[in-house]
Amino acid sequence: MTTRAGDEALSSSVPFHPGETTDRGERVTEWLSTEWFDRARALASGLPERPGLSARIQQQLTGGPEGDVTCYWVLEDGRPTSAALGSVRAADLTLTMSFPDAAAIGDGSLDPSVAFMQGRMKVAGSMEAALALLPVARSPECQDLRRRIGEFTER
Repeated sequence: MTTRAGDEALSSSVPFHPGETTDRGERVTEWLSTEWFDRARALASGLPERPGLSARIQQQLTGGPEGDVTCYWVLEDGRPTSAALGSVRAADLTLTMSFPDAAAIGDGSLDPSVAFMQGRMKVAGSMEAALALLPVARSPECQDLRRRIGEFTER
C-alpha cells in the first residue's frame, strides 16, 4: 500500500506508481488522469447493456490534494460513453463528496448507498436517475469493475 506525504487518507490498493507495471503486466495509471478515464471507460464498455438507463452525471470532489476536482460520466444504456475532468452540459445528476470518499467508492471499500445514507455523498438533480443508478452501482458486475480499475489505479 502506498501513500504520498500528506495524503494518508488516500492510500492505494496497488504498491506501484504511475507508469510502472503491475504483476499482471498492466501499466499503473494516476486516478482521474485522462488515461485513467480512457482505461476505465474501456473496461466499463463490457458491462451488460441496461436499456433506458442513461444519465449525465457531474461529480464534485472536495478536499483533494491539489484542491477540488470536477469530473463527469455520461451513461447510455448503462454503459459510459464519455468521462473526463471538467463539467458536463445539462447534468441530470450532481454528486458531491469528499476526495477520500470518492476514492473509497472507486475502490469498492465504501458502498455508494452507505455514503448517501450517511450524508457523505450529496445528490442534486434527478432523484429518479439516482434511484435507478444505485442498484446498478451495487451489482456484481460494477463491483468487479471497480476492483479491476483499482488494480491499475494509483491514488
